[in-house]
Amino acid sequence: MPKIKSSTDLRNNYNEISKFCNESKEPVFITKNGQGDLAVMSIDTYEMLNGKLELYRLLDEGRTAVKEDRKLPMNDVVKDLLREINNE
Repeated sequence: MPKIKSSTDLRNNYNEISKFCNESKEPVFITKNGQGDLAVMSIDTYEMLNGKLELYRLLDEGRTAVKEDRKLPMNDVVKDLLREINNE
């Protein structure tokens, strides 16, 4: 169940909300005048979500490349990766 707090709670209980976000890795939804306004989360959670979004974008890019027949033989890909790893 999502944790919901008012903007007043955020102002008055920042440390408590920060601790919750950092320990639970869950967002807190902030309301303003009874309406949803913000989602507050730890930096770690934000970075994890951003990483997932980037991964999904890359996977989608790969699917699109396969559909458009833009692909390389596996041996060529492995050779390119090895060259990159060995800084050649």
